[in-house]
Amino acid sequence: MTGEIMTERDVRKHSRTLIGKIVVSKEGRRFGDVGDIRFDPRTGELIDIIITRPTDYARQLISSDRAGTMRIPFSAVLSVGDFLIVSEEDIV
Repeated sequence: MTGEIMTERDVRKHSRTLIGKIVVSKEGRRFGDVGDIRFDPRTGELIDIIITRPTDYARQLISSDRAGTMRIPFSAVLSVGDFLIVSEEDIV
């Protein structure tokens, strides 16, 4: 799908593979798990990752919204494999 515009259905299908993955920084610090992913339905652009089961480290680094939801911008994602690896510099 590289270079193609993804439909909302495509994004939903591929984003489901990320749900439940452990989120860690490139330095190896654990943040929590991927609980959900927000995206723009018009463009398919991934906006941010919603963290569940945040660690104490994540709570220190990432502020939560009024509902207590912690988000990491998708632009901070460096790699996806067994883990979702993020750049701490791009979070704050």
